[in-house]
Amino acid sequence: MDQKRFVEDVDDDTIDLFALLRTVWLGKWIIALFFVIAAGIGVYVAYFASTPIYRSTAVVILETNQQSPVLDLQSVVSGASGDSTEVKSEIEVLRARSLMELVVNRMNLTNDPEFNASLRPETKVDQWKSTAIDSVKGAIGSITGADLSGAETEDIPEEVAEQRALDSAVDTLLEKTSVQNVNGSLVFRITAESESAIKAAKIADTIVELYIINQVNVKFEAMEQATAWLSNRVSELKIELEDAEGAIADFNAGTDLVSLEIIKDSELELNDLRQRSADARETLSEFEIALEAFESATSIEEKVAVSNDPQLRRLSDTVASDPRSVAAFDVRFASLLLRAEQNAESAELQVTALDNAEQELEARIATQSRDLIALQQLTREAEATRLLYEYFLSRLKETSAQQGIQQADSRILSDAVIPRNPSEPKKSRIVALSGILGIMLGVGVVLLQASRRNGFQTASDLEKHTGVTVVGQIPTIPARRRMKVLDYLISKPASAAAEAVRDLRTSIMLSDLDNPPKVIVSTSSIPGEGKTTNSLALAQNLSSMGQKVLLIEGDIRRRTLNQYFDAKPTHGIVSVLSGDKAVSEVVEHFEDKGFDVIFGEKTSANAADVFSSRRFKDFIAEQRDNYDIIIIDTPPVLIVPDSRIIAQVADATLFSVKWDSTSRPQVDESLRLIQNANQKVTGLILSQVDAAGMKKYGYGGSYGAYAGYGAQYYSN
Repeated sequence: MDQKRFVEDVDDDTIDLFALLRTVWLGKWIIALFFVIAAGIGVYVAYFASTPIYRSTAVVILETNQQSPVLDLQSVVSGASGDSTEVKSEIEVLRARSLMELVVNRMNLTNDPEFNASLRPETKVDQWKSTAIDSVKGAIGSITGADLSGAETEDIPEEVAEQRALDSAVDTLLEKTSVQNVNGSLVFRITAESESAIKAAKIADTIVELYIINQVNVKFEAMEQATAWLSNRVSELKIELEDAEGAIADFNAGTDLVSLEIIKDSELELNDLRQRSADARETLSEFEIALEAFESATSIEEKVAVSNDPQLRRLSDTVASDPRSVAAFDVRFASLLLRAEQNAESAELQVTALDNAEQELEARIATQSRDLIALQQLTREAEATRLLYEYFLSRLKETSAQQGIQQADSRILSDAVIPRNPSEPKKSRIVALSGILGIMLGVGVVLLQASRRNGFQTASDLEKHTGVTVVGQIPTIPARRRMKVLDYLISKPASAAAEAVRDLRTSIMLSDLDNPPKVIVSTSSIPGEGKTTNSLALAQNLSSMGQKVLLIEGDIRRRTLNQYFDAKPTHGIVSVLSGDKAVSEVVEHFEDKGFDVIFGEKTSANAADVFSSRRFKDFIAEQRDNYDIIIIDTPPVLIVPDSRIIAQVADATLFSVKWDSTSRPQVDESLRLIQNANQKVTGLILSQVDAAGMKKYGYGGSYGAYAGYGAQYYSN
């Protein structure tokens, strides 16, 4: 049995798709009910409860031009660049609160109940919410001792209330407005929704109109700012130009005339002086060498050689013979020496004069260069100021001439059209989705019921789960009272219930052909599973075959057997076991039923002790000789241990399981208790099978007494 249960547990991890679909199909009426309810709710919501919402769309296009320099006139009158950043920015501009405030003020939406919730009439839902909030505040106040009733009734300044109403209307308008850029283009769709078709179109048109006007206003303001700035700048540059030109005039008045040509002439003159000075220095050097030679000559030959004077050479020839020649020689040499000294002195004076002239000329050239640089700087500054002045003056004239001709960056492609039909609610979609939701809920409920169903619907399922053979499947006996159960079986021997009992009897008798059971115990997991009915039906069926049958009520705690008979005996099995009465005194024989019954009786003794006694075993052994079949109806296994004790004297144990009711854990625990008592269940009985329920589960055409074709054979 454990191995089979393990196999079953492994199999349970696999989803049987066909079984799942079958379960869903079997619950089709539940699903259909949910579908009808949900679809009905959808119809009510779509056609009666929902407020129609209309949508209208206006289309604008962003026109782009190449942007010019910042101070160019085109910078304040040209279009946008049109790149992705610009497109995203325009979307935000179209949804800006400032623009929406203009729309709210233009259309006076603060006085429209659709956009101002405070103007809407109070609904029952609002009243309930207000009442609930007041109740909560009252409860909190009673607990904390604080007065919360006036928390929201304080006086609000009028301007604050107006601003709140404006902000609320703007928020609502933003919720009801959407802006979408057409992919790959500069086209924008502005969609507005409202409860009024005319209002929806007017809102979309107003947004586009104010958006374009806002673009023109922005450019006009930019033009005014540019004009004002240019005027101030031109005035400043005019003053700067006048100051620069005055500085040049003052500079020219305070300095000698200077120019680049004069400086170049002075530089040529300086080069000439430098050349003459070099020549003079060379001449001075020659004169100084000659003077040094004159001064160093001492002999007549040296003096003649140094002077290289012909007269002095002639006198040197006569110096030796004529004393007067010596004096003339000395006079002549002194004259030549004096001339050499004069030449050297004159050359030195010339060099000094040339050096002084060169220094003066260099100083004059340096001064002229500095003055020229200063003059050039002043001239350049004045020229730059003049160019800026002329440039800004021309831009000022152009800007002043172009004021008022600004164009918006966008233009309207199509105005909003008043919609004929509401956009919401989408009635067919709501109904369809409601129906689909209903189907899903129905399927969920069906599957939830199936998942929570923990009973057994078929004998094969019961056998697979327990590993014990199912020896009988007893349908629900259509008797209004328990006393009528046996009467029904006797009066309708060809009924499905009677045939099911015959099948049970046959299975029991064939369970052991060599040693057919004589003592049979009938039990179950819990009360109400039909074990007593099965015991009675089996006893009646066996007796109808000529068997002598004794039915013993082993459930002496509840004593329910007398509910099936008119007899109300005062003594029973306890009196026999205690020795107070003989068996013949307590046995009740029912001629119409065909079998004997020993009822239970009230006792103070513990039932488990009674059936554990040696007398009970001897009693059963004695009755084996008196009866062909003994059937003992015992208490449920999970309630008391009586059935496990009584089963020790039995040849077969029948375990009843109520169809689609007894849970699997209950069956498992009962079988475990029986097994722990070293007992064995001979067979299981699937009891109180509902034919209509089997058909509901899809088994009506497959299983025995409650099969779909059974009506052709059974007389119910």
